Amino acid sequence: MTAQLPEATGSFGEKPTLTFPDAAAPAELEVVVLSRGDGPLVEAGDDLVVNYLGQLWNGPIFDNSYDRGTSINFPIGVGAVIGGWDQALVGQQIGSRVLISIPPHLGYGDRGVPQAGIKGDSTLVFVVDIVGVN
Repeated sequence: MTAQLPEATGSFGEKPTLTFPDAAAPAELEVVVLSRGDGPLVEAGDDLVVNYLGQLWNGPIFDNSYDRGTSINFPIGVGAVIGGWDQALVGQQIGSRVLISIPPHLGYGDRGVPQAGIKGDSTLVFVVDIVGVN
């Protein structure tokens, strides 16, 4: 049985809104391609350019690039970002919108990120628009 995941509104490039199911957060990484792009596949070591919204499972939004009006870029698949991003985004097509549910052990671990309101047991949900690679 597949885990129940939040619904995301909006299309590629628009700030999404998440609606959470009345269910516990999945224990493992869950990745759903909401809309598939037609660009090349993301490879480990690429300098990935994305827009994203990050929200705690059934909790507040803790970060998003849409409100800032600027994408971010980072090396993917090489341990520069949380494990859930490395695992979920490598192999996706550029131009895709992806929903990712990341359990604590693939997110920020036991420490969390207290200044962002992320506890050690927080499940993170991201909607990521894969804009391109540098």
